[in-house]
Amino acid sequence: MRKSNSDKPVRVNSAEDLGRALGLSKAEAGEMEFRSELTCALAKIIQNGKLTHAEIARRAGTSRTRVTAIANANTRGISTDLLIRVLSATGHKAELRVRRAAA
Repeated sequence: MRKSNSDKPVRVNSAEDLGRALGLSKAEAGEMEFRSELTCALAKIIQNGKLTHAEIARRAGTSRTRVTAIANANTRGISTDLLIRVLSATGHKAELRVRRAAA
């Protein structure tokens, strides 16, 4: 949690608020929110699925280490493209819904 200059904790209620607290642009905050939702869903799918990390990795064309990192919601350095490939490798498909952002 980022602290302000007065060393008081900053509390946020939404990804938009978090982006603002971190000084991110609306576009960066939107990307952060999208990746966060995708990562959380993917981690649950991997953890609850019947495929091994090695099998998912083979199907996605990546390493088992990266699949394990995704399963642990550690996606630093992992592209959104790879997240989508891993999702597909688990037999799932993302559904896209576009809506106007809050003003």
